Amino acid sequence: MSSSRLRFFESSVGTKVLIGVTGLFLVLYLIIHIAGNTVFLFGPRAFNAYADTLGGNPLIPVIEIVLLVGFLVHIYKTVRMFLKNQEARPVAYVQKRRAGPPSRKTLASTTMIITGLWLLAFLVIHVKTFRFSAHPQTPEGIVDLYRVETEALHSPLAFVFYAISMLLVGSHLWHGFASAFQSVGVDHPRWTKRVVTFGKVFAVIIAGGFIVIALWAHSVGAHR
Repeated sequence: MSSSRLRFFESSVGTKVLIGVTGLFLVLYLIIHIAGNTVFLFGPRAFNAYADTLGGNPLIPVIEIVLLVGFLVHIYKTVRMFLKNQEARPVAYVQKRRAGPPSRKTLASTTMIITGLWLLAFLVIHVKTFRFSAHPQTPEGIVDLYRVETEALHSPLAFVFYAISMLLVGSHLWHGFASAFQSVGVDHPRWTKRVVTFGKVFAVIIAGGFIVIALWAHSVGAHR
């Protein structure tokens, strides 16, 4: 990569572009992830077979590395931009007020850094539980990920933590979806309102979908 391109990505505009691109990449991952998780609703045999097929794909380690890099770049650039904005505004506002239209400032937009850091902690716990822990096996000799998920979420506290985290995913998407498109240059009066509306609907579907699946796993685990 040339020095001019590196300088661009260090600039405020380049930083926003990187945050937007990596954000959209993570949105794509969320779509694939929730689509795969819906198989859980079809029972242990279907879900374990799906997980075993996925885990046996030789491309999975490569995809995981790309996801990790995308996630780390997204976090790093977001935190850097937040800190620079704080340095540029050393004196905090005495009273925060709603900006009103046409501003899209909301609770979701002003808490992006907080929800993002919470989700980072959640992701570490989530990956450790489902990826880097010893798992039981089915009589067929494959990982019983269905059992792992139901046991992990059978506790009310674990379920509440997961549900809160998914609500924060929704909050992050509520603002971040449209903001990512704006960062990569998709900001036209004809399309912006539609993107904003679609982003909010998408945020509700993603957060609600994950919570429904977790509630199902919790109910199954509670009755075992």
